[in-house]
Order: sequence, then structure tokens, then C-alpha cells
Amino acid sequence: MKRLTKLALPSLVLLLAACSPPPAAAPVTRAVLVRTIGQDAGAPMMQVYTGEIRARFESDLAFRLGGKLIARKVDTGDRVSRGQVLARLDPQDAQLAASAASAQVAAAEAEASLARAELARTETLLAKNFVSASAVDGRRSAMQAAEARLRQARAQAASAGNQATYTELLADSDGVVTAVAAETGQVVAAGQTVLRLARPGEREVQVHVPENRVQQTAPGAAVTVRLWLAPDQVRSGRVREVSPAADRATRTYAVRVSIDEGDDLPLGATASVALGGIASAHSILPLSAVTRQNGQASVWLVDDAGKVAPQPVEISTFREDGAVLHGSLPAGSKVVVAGVHRLVAGETVRAIEEGSTPALDVKR
Repeated sequence: MKRLTKLALPSLVLLLAACSPPPAAAPVTRAVLVRTIGQDAGAPMMQVYTGEIRARFESDLAFRLGGKLIARKVDTGDRVSRGQVLARLDPQDAQLAASAASAQVAAAEAEASLARAELARTETLLAKNFVSASAVDGRRSAMQAAEARLRQARAQAASAGNQATYTELLADSDGVVTAVAAETGQVVAAGQTVLRLARPGEREVQVHVPENRVQQTAPGAAVTVRLWLAPDQVRSGRVREVSPAADRATRTYAVRVSIDEGDDLPLGATASVALGGIASAHSILPLSAVTRQNGQASVWLVDDAGKVAPQPVEISTFREDGAVLHGSLPAGSKVVVAGVHRLVAGETVRAIEEGSTPALDVKR
């Protein structure tokens, strides 16, 4: 019996060891992305807007008379040359009007010829004292009226001839068709836009600035332009024009920016324009850094000991590139910019500076 007890004792010890709980794992300090507020928090803020590349000169082309569009020779994106036929109206009505005007000229010429002949005969009779001088004056007045009607008919015929040529829409300069506003078979009115033609040469970017920032944008201000299709290329430019009135729908002001040496830029391309703002003590933080605590906007700061704590802030405005604080945080403050909804006040974290190499793993 004692021998069995001695043999079972090691097995019992092994069994009890297998059933014991594993040792507690060491707590892992959470890593968070932070952005350190620098000494340049009071530097002028850059206002960034998105727009499209447009030509400096654009023309809305239209017919000088109304009619049915029977042919359109170009489409959007086609390059055209000066004098090229772009579209054509049904010329039948214009040709009939020109024929009618020519007939009126022939009739007026016949009346004027008859009036001159009658005046000559009346003057012959006056020389022989067969008629009075008043009769001659009446014939002379009739002849002058007939000649005036002849001149009027000729002018109307010339106008009708010009109208007949207006059934063809010609390009007034070299350029690129950027928009088409009418299709074949459509009846258009005189002056109704059919095509939009962009002339070659200077390129611009048109952006829309909200009314609370338009006062900071003045003609002649230097800007930088970055194309989305080539983000590594930065071009310089200047504000050429600021619209004096806001758009009724968007309540924004159209701003035209001339690009230096931008004649080769493709029309319609998307570009970002950075406008210099006024000096301000405001800070700009990513939208992901701002949260709400008890109805108050706040951010999370990491102190020197690695502990996080919420800091109430006042948001001046929300922009595409972040939230603008009303007032600046102290220089050197470490603001958590990602995952703020998971933080607990007093929690110890491992701060990783935004843009550093370890930050790539934190973002994943």
C-alpha cells in the first residue's frame, strides 16, 4: 500500500501543475500617434482650395439667327482652326429671304428707271411750255423717292445675303472645344450657346472661396498650384480676379488664378491652389484628433510621463485640411491624432510622432 502511494504522488503533483492557471501576461502599453505643436503655430496659415484648369479666354459661340441645327461638325475635345465650320443650320428660310430681297431690288430698279424717264419727258414738255414747273417738281420728287426705295432694297438684299451666310457657325480663332450645348435636330434661337471654345495660351485655375475668407484674397497675391495628375510638380501663380458677387447657390466667390508658364497644362485637370492667409495664433489639427467630452470639443494631450488627458478646446472652423482651433495650444504639446475614442483619462501610452517610421505600424 505504501509502495502504491509513493508511485502515485509524482503523478498527482504533475496533474495539479497542469490544472494551475498560466502566469499573468505583462501589460502592453498602447502606442498612439501624436503631433507635436511647434513654435510656428502663429505662422500665416495656408488656405488650400481645389479647382480646375481653364483657359484664360473662352468664347461661347452661337448663331446670329435662329433655326434648326442640321449638322454639328465637332465634339468636345476637338481642336479647331480659325474659319473652320463647326455647325450648320437649315439654310432654306435664309435663302428664300435672300431671293425675296433680290426680287425687291429688281422691282425698285424698275420703278426708279420709270421715274427717271418720266422726269426727262416732263422736262422736255416744260421746255415747250406744255406743262407747268410744278409738274416737273412732282416728277423729280417721285424720281428721288424711287431712288431712295432702290437704295433701301439694295441694303435689305445685302443684309439678307449676310443672313444666308450666318447659317454656318465658324470658329473665330484656333482653340479647343470644351463644351457642346446643342445637338443635331434641335431648334436653336439667335444667340443661344451652341459650343464653347477655349483659346490657346494662358491657363488659369478657377476656385471658389467662402465669404468668410474672401477678404484675405486680393488680386495680385502670390499662390502655389499643384496638379493632381503630377503632385510632385509645384507651379507658381497669382490671383488675377476675384468675383465681386457671391454665387447664389453656393454663396462662394469665384477666384481666377493665373499660372506662370502653364500654357501646356491640360484643360479640365484638377488642381489645388494654396493661398497665403494672415498671421494667426490658431492651430490646425486633423479632424480625427478632435472629439467631444460632455458636449465640449476637446483633444487628448500626452504629458512627459506618457499619460493622456483631455484638453477642452474651441473650434473656430472646420476645413478640408483639418479643424482650426480658436487660440493655440502651448508649444511642445503632444496631441493624439488617431484613435482618440479609445483613450481613457490617466492611461499610460507610448507616443509615436506622426511621420516617423514606427508611425506606419501604428496606422495599420
